[in-house]
Amino acid sequence: MSIEIHQLSKTFGSQQVLNEVSFQAKPGQVLGFLGPNGAGKSTTMKILTGYLTADEGDVLVKGISVTKHPKVISKLIGYLPEHNPLYPEMYIPEFLTFVGGLYQMEGKMLQNRVQTVMEQCGLMAERKKKIGLLSKGYKQRVGLARSLLHDPEIIVLDEPTSGLDPNQLVEIRQLIKTISENKTLILSTHIMQEVEALCDKVVIIHNGKIVAQDLLQHLKSGQGEGQLIFETEEALVPEWIKGMAYSEYSQPNPTTYAFSSTDPKQLRLQLMRLVQEKGLNLISVRQQENNLESIFYRLTQN
Repeated sequence: MSIEIHQLSKTFGSQQVLNEVSFQAKPGQVLGFLGPNGAGKSTTMKILTGYLTADEGDVLVKGISVTKHPKVISKLIGYLPEHNPLYPEMYIPEFLTFVGGLYQMEGKMLQNRVQTVMEQCGLMAERKKKIGLLSKGYKQRVGLARSLLHDPEIIVLDEPTSGLDPNQLVEIRQLIKTISENKTLILSTHIMQEVEALCDKVVIIHNGKIVAQDLLQHLKSGQGEGQLIFETEEALVPEWIKGMAYSEYSQPNPTTYAFSSTDPKQLRLQLMRLVQEKGLNLISVRQQENNLESIFYRLTQN
């Protein structure tokens, strides 16, 4: 099931939080919605799930408007908010049964779904504990179980790994991967490692505007200038590289240059001619792939 977000704008008081935000999420892809704190991620997620209304624009889920049919959409979406709301005095099965009642689930069908999502989210060993006594990682698992309970076709996770320790991160990431196999999944985060580990497509938002969106592999291979590392045994002289096809360079040590270039192929040929002309002993000339962190920084630094 696809999600189409069209020209969303939202203002709180005098602050414009979203400015004509548009993107799509398709089945079979985990979409990473990435941005700095305060960029507009959570506001977009709340509009997508019907918790907020946009000033302008709309969200279509399977062609159905969230603005016009919020109750219909709520049955199609499972949502884990950034601040995972739970009832600490309840036991896990009790809480999930209560949530199921809100979706008009009952009887044997509800019991079976509670059992299924508890097994799926690895909660069976903790089922006799009150939620308030669980670790942060297990509380996140309860939140995921709640979002899956009514078997929605779309899962929206807002900062699902915030505050988890390294072991909990690995467990929740694996759980999210399993969940995404037959769902449309949107993961909102400001953590680049989450996107690298889990996502197929990336949408980057900054100051309420979309500044990039593409498949992760395309974004990394095609965004901005490439970097070429040139290393020899001899010390390098700046005059040797004047007029070459680079926009800027740095010299980490006397025998190495790191170039930024929009035409690394041409620069590579020029450097190889330099090696021949000066009789240099070449150690390596290699192109460095853009990483998501550098792309994110370049797009969101102002």
